[in-house]
Amino acid sequence: MVLKYKIVRPGAVMPGRATEGSAAADLRAVCGEEGVTIEPWKRAVIPTGIAVELPGPEYVALLFARSGLAVKNGLALSNGVGVIDSDYRGEISVGLVNLSDTPYTVYNGERIAQLAVMPVAVPEMLCVEMLSETDRGEGGFGSTGKQ
Repeated sequence: MVLKYKIVRPGAVMPGRATEGSAAADLRAVCGEEGVTIEPWKRAVIPTGIAVELPGPEYVALLFARSGLAVKNGLALSNGVGVIDSDYRGEISVGLVNLSDTPYTVYNGERIAQLAVMPVAVPEMLCVEMLSETDRGEGGFGSTGKQ
């Protein structure tokens, strides 16, 4: 599979996997010399300077938080997981939220998110009167216990 990308902003860097075993490619910030400071409990949209072309509608690109930024600094994606549809050709921007009590400055070139390309299963939607029975049934949040 080939993921085509285009640089749409000066200073952008090609997405890249950090190691051979990396499942996703790192995306880097393109945010100027001063960077962008995200205050505690605030959000910011950080451009990456790239656009992608997925191989077809049977693929989706998903954006995930970088675990180091999340665990060490409290930076997470503001929408949980970003979804890039196969027909989107615009610049990829990353919504970040600072869940810590300390301001965090994102600097130009910093790795801010991970891009994973995955196959999409497109189901036929069928409305029915009943769903099949299971042991769990309609048990929701926490219904299977802690252990």
